[in-house]
Amino acid sequence: MSPRAACRLEALGFEEVYDYELGIADWKAAGLLVEGDGHEAQRVIDATRSDIPTCRVDETIGEVKERTQEADWDECIVVDCDGLVLGRLRARAWDADGNVNVETVMEVGPTTVRPDGLLEPLVQRMDKRGTSLVLVTTPQGELVGALLRSEAERLLAGEAPEQIWRECDGCPGRWAIKS
Repeated sequence: MSPRAACRLEALGFEEVYDYELGIADWKAAGLLVEGDGHEAQRVIDATRSDIPTCRVDETIGEVKERTQEADWDECIVVDCDGLVLGRLRARAWDADGNVNVETVMEVGPTTVRPDGLLEPLVQRMDKRGTSLVLVTTPQGELVGALLRSEAERLLAGEAPEQIWRECDGCPGRWAIKS
């Protein structure tokens, strides 16, 4: 909302008024809700899973591998203390010595997409490139989650993935695809 509108709302007695300085494009790209959009196409956020494991650069591969496998994932995303994506650990990283730090084997600067992008063209690009997973981040680089091509294809076909709630040690639980 513009500063002028924010000022007017405050003058009308509203107490919690915010001026989102980065603008509506940034708001949408962060996957935040908007009204009156009228566009019914499926967006990246509609198929994004937030349960992909994360780790820090100073953790060891051994501890991260165990946690990642326990969560039924092949990959782990390396983030900083603010949740900004720094790198990615794919399955081949698990072959490294378990005592080495994540930083030494992570892929730096992985490709990311925004939550407000159209889902169908992204899935088509992923299919063409043989990509099975893409990271979804805010415009500032904060991790939103991961989009799995197989799940996005099912969603586009009108089949919502069947999910169940799974408890896990050391985490609050998560939604997972029913196997």
